[in-house]
Amino acid sequence: MAYDKFNILTSSAVPLSIENVDTDQIIPARFLKATKREAFGDNLFRDWRYNGDDTPKADFVLNDSTYSGKILVGGKNFGSGSSREHAAWAVYDYGFRAVVSSFFADIFKGNCLNIGVLPVQVSPEFADTIFKAIEANPKTELEINLPEQTITLLATGQKESFDISGYKKDNMVNGFDDIDYLQNIKEEIIGFADKLPY
Repeated sequence: MAYDKFNILTSSAVPLSIENVDTDQIIPARFLKATKREAFGDNLFRDWRYNGDDTPKADFVLNDSTYSGKILVGGKNFGSGSSREHAAWAVYDYGFRAVVSSFFADIFKGNCLNIGVLPVQVSPEFADTIFKAIEANPKTELEINLPEQTITLLATGQKESFDISGYKKDNMVNGFDDIDYLQNIKEEIIGFADKLPY
């Protein structure tokens, strides 16, 4: 399944300055029975967003209209815990196209890259700078430039570089998942196979 192409994303951001956010908090286990990748965004951070009677918790950031955007800024060690793909699906389905943190759990990071969400790992100092900027002005915009592998705080021009594998970067720029990538080089694979001795 192809995903949105990712080139340069300019957006305001939603701050979630909680450390050690695990995948069960991102999408509780009771919502993992679905067979289609649909409506997971409705249950992103479900137990933090809603009370037991399904009324929104006014003090949770996703319920605060002050904040909006396609970038989620998370605390250190974002996506720890079990390896469920559904956590990345929930982030994507809600509408986020990038998650920024000073540290990601490796499996969560890989799951995001597989479905079109860009995990941008920054230094703890730059993460703190971003949180403070959003606190001062909730409309603060970030620019995430995937080709250049940079993230910029547009109000001040402060910038950092981030790492990503060449393969995953190419896939995201083209909107490919792993199957799309193989389909794209199908002729090369056939040509290579034809040259193999039998």
